[in-house]
Amino acid sequence: MIDDAPNPALLPAGLSDVLPPHAETEAEAIETMARTFALHGFQRVKPPLLEFEEGLLSGSGAATAEQTFRLMDPVSQRMMGLRADITPQVARIAASRLAAAPRPLRLSYSGQVLRVRGSQLQPARQFAQAGIELLGPDSFEADGEVIAVGVEALAAVGVADISVDITLPTLAGLLVEAAGLDGEATRTLYRALDRKDVAAVRAVAGSHAALLGALLAAAGPADRALAALARAPLPAAGRKLADRAAATIEAVRARNRAVTLTLDPLEFRGWRYHRDVAFTLFARPTGDELGRGGRYLGAGDEPATGLTLYPEAVLGAAPRKAARERCYLPWGHSADAAARLRAGGFATVAALAPDAEAETEARRLLCTHILRGAQAVAI
Repeated sequence: MIDDAPNPALLPAGLSDVLPPHAETEAEAIETMARTFALHGFQRVKPPLLEFEEGLLSGSGAATAEQTFRLMDPVSQRMMGLRADITPQVARIAASRLAAAPRPLRLSYSGQVLRVRGSQLQPARQFAQAGIELLGPDSFEADGEVIAVGVEALAAVGVADISVDITLPTLAGLLVEAAGLDGEATRTLYRALDRKDVAAVRAVAGSHAALLGALLAAAGPADRALAALARAPLPAAGRKLADRAAATIEAVRARNRAVTLTLDPLEFRGWRYHRDVAFTLFARPTGDELGRGGRYLGAGDEPATGLTLYPEAVLGAAPRKAARERCYLPWGHSADAAARLRAGGFATVAALAPDAEAETEARRLLCTHILRGAQAVAI
């Protein structure tokens, strides 16, 4: 007889169980980053996993609509959404429950998000976020602070060699619009810019081909890209963006001279709510993406800037942490001795019944030590 019962361990694509010791390691990394945020004045908030759809997807949250799971609330009979990103929730809290709080308002958060689809580079659909939002000032100093605090939080978990890629997410749109192309040519140009295909850009961009090609080629070290932007014949709105990028880069350097800064003027991927200046933090030399953020308009069009870090990616770039040592406590052990072991960093695993072969039981339970008298003895 064939058993057609589903395997209870089978999970939907993009979802997974996090097992020991990785779950503990991730939780510790999140708390380490949160402590760094707190030391810079960012106060923690904890939004719910679910919200009413119209609230969750309003303002900057509209950009997450395609990635949001929806369900009917059996209590209120209203549609609800399961958050795909925490930033819009923090913006809602700032504009409602903390509307009277003094600005600049510094908030931090951590939690799980769930998305409808994963990506080729990030197939997981559920993952952790930890981040900060600075609301109130429309200031390059705020952008610089958020980036610098993010770099410091990564260093606190052992990721010291960081590259920050600055982007201007609306510049490409300004220049494509200025090119005056028809609908299909515009779509073709956007695809070419997204692929960084200089030849395709030159083939379709008309009189703007040289400018767009030069800005694509400028992507790289910040000073070189800034020099290219300074030479470029940008429209007034584009010049304002270039000046904002230069000021943000200087603000970061004033706080951290060691961080590597790059600039990609025509990069526009990411959440559509980002404007002016956005940024991505990478681990060097692997190039793994550790976090992403930028400037946006919060609820009520309040200026804001923020950064979201991805703890799972952060742990992949951090030095591997030694597993916590486990000490087996035989039946009848001293409670005081066990407490001293825990105070010293051991995890203690107590016998729940008399054991004739204590050391054998300790090995079976994956312990590294056993309590002998008042001392932990390696086994």
